Amino acid sequence: MMGYGTGMDAQRLTQDELYARAAAEFGGALGRLASAYERDPDRQRDLLQDIHFAIWRSFEHYRGLSSLRTWVYRVAHNTAASHVQKDRRARVSQWVDLDHIAEAPDPSTTQDTHAETDTLTRLMALVHQLKPPDRQVMLLYLDGLDAKETGEITGLSAGAVATKIHRIKAVLARRFKAPEGADKS
Repeated sequence: MMGYGTGMDAQRLTQDELYARAAAEFGGALGRLASAYERDPDRQRDLLQDIHFAIWRSFEHYRGLSSLRTWVYRVAHNTAASHVQKDRRARVSQWVDLDHIAEAPDPSTTQDTHAETDTLTRLMALVHQLKPPDRQVMLLYLDGLDAKETGEITGLSAGAVATKIHRIKAVLARRFKAPEGADKS
C-alpha cells in the first residue's frame, strides 16, 4: 500500500479523493469479489456497482483508524454478504456448510462442463457452494490477506480465521482432487 489514507492523511483527503484512490488500487480485487459472489454477469455488475457506491458512501465516516485496504475490504465484503442475504430470502438456498460440502454434488458434474474446465473456474465453483461466512474468509485468503487482516474485516479472531482457512483448504483439496463421479466422502 502507498501509505495514504491513514491517520492525518485521511482527514485531509475528501470523500471523492479517498474513493478514487481506493477504486484505483483495489478495483481488480473488487471485480473478483463480485464475480465470486455472483455468477451471472448482469448481477455481478449490479453487485460491483453496489460495492463501489457503499465504499464511496463509507468514506464520509473514514478517519484512518484502520488501513485503507482493511476499510475497503470490510465495506466490500459486508456489502456482498448483505447482497447474498437479500438473495437468500428470494431464492431457494443451495449453499452448504463446511461440514456438508464433501457430500454436495460436484459443480463440474452438475453444471455446464465445458464452462467449468478451467482450474480457477472449478475452484470458484466450489467456493460458491460455501455459506457466506466461510466464502468470505476463503475469498479474503485467495486475495492474499493474512489471518489478522481477515479477522479485522470479518470480526473473527486471527486464530479462528486460521483454523477456518485450514479446514476449508482441506475440504476443497479433497473435492478438487476427487475424480469426477467418485464418492466425495
